[in-house]
Amino acid sequence: MISAIVLSAGKGTRMKSEISKQYMQLKGKPVLYYSLKAFEESMADEIVVVVGKDDTDFVKREIIEKYGFKKVGKVVSGGEYRFNSVYNGLKAVNSAAEYVFIHDGARPLIKPWMIEKLYAAVKEKRAVTASCPAKDTVKMIESDGKIVLTPPRESLVQVQTPQTFEYGLVKEAYDRLIDSGDSSVTDDAAVVEKYGNCDVYAVDTGYANIKITTPEDLLIAEALM
Repeated sequence: MISAIVLSAGKGTRMKSEISKQYMQLKGKPVLYYSLKAFEESMADEIVVVVGKDDTDFVKREIIEKYGFKKVGKVVSGGEYRFNSVYNGLKAVNSAAEYVFIHDGARPLIKPWMIEKLYAAVKEKRAVTASCPAKDTVKMIESDGKIVLTPPRESLVQVQTPQTFEYGLVKEAYDRLIDSGDSSVTDDAAVVEKYGNCDVYAVDTGYANIKITTPEDLLIAEALM
């Protein structure tokens, strides 16, 4: 069984809007719609949507029911931080799941071919993440802005979602994270690297899979679509 967790619990303060970014309109539909559509049309057997505690009824009525998503089995509330929301999603996944995709609902340009490419990779590697090669030169700096290191650009990637794992591997890693009280990790790959004792591999899914973070991202996403 293949499961997908789509995260839609963030507030998106950098959008400077009272409406959460995943519910803003993009070409006439909510941003979240496009992520759900991609997984609905993929090999995934079930979708678990993680939402803000006050958004459950809205998401069920205005997105899942309105657009007829059949694979969405559960809508669960998120937590204080992203890793809490992911953990709530992992606990809601069907216990028969072999693999799980974890995706940010604010990345509406995900396509079924990306999901297929990641699925082929995770069956071999156990833990993979969507990514794209870094375009810019990246510098490491100290607190005063002094540049201390310039990593070679060819060794750098920008990490995206979905991040895709054997379900048992990522669930156990998250169990250990929650038990540790560690709040320093920033993505699921880091959790598996640190608490799953497993290498994670980058899979190139191109530059178009952007995240809606600031107002101009909506314009870029619409242009790409």
